[in-house]
Amino acid sequence: MKLEELFTVHVNIEKSFELQNSEDNSVVMITFTGSVTGKYFEGIVLGGGVDTQIIGKNGGPRTLSARYMIQGKDYTGHTCKIYIENNGNIDKTLQTALFRTSPKMITDSKALSFLNSETLVGEGHSTESGVDIKIYRAL
Repeated sequence: MKLEELFTVHVNIEKSFELQNSEDNSVVMITFTGSVTGKYFEGIVLGGGVDTQIIGKNGGPRTLSARYMIQGKDYTGHTCKIYIENNGNIDKTLQTALFRTSPKMITDSKALSFLNSETLVGEGHSTESGVDIKIYRAL
């Protein structure tokens, strides 16, 4: 399967809130902002982005669920917004990424309307200021 990179979300981590549970799963919620670059869309992450990670008991599996909205311009130059729900797992066995996700998107861009139904893949990569999330679609 060949993947086409759509855009990259450059996440700037703001605050984190933790719930430590010695008896069961723990939770961390991470708020963030950022910017977006790519050939299909450029813009910013609007305030209110949050990534909720559930950490399995005794260091077990770690899931993530991020929800955020980006605003900017699509590749035709029209102003638009894209809502992203990014769910996945942190996988310590991955050699090229921190995690992989299955993003779901909703947009008001006519040019990017394929995002509303496209099968997408996200990958997280560590950076100095936070995380880069590369969003791909299958061709």
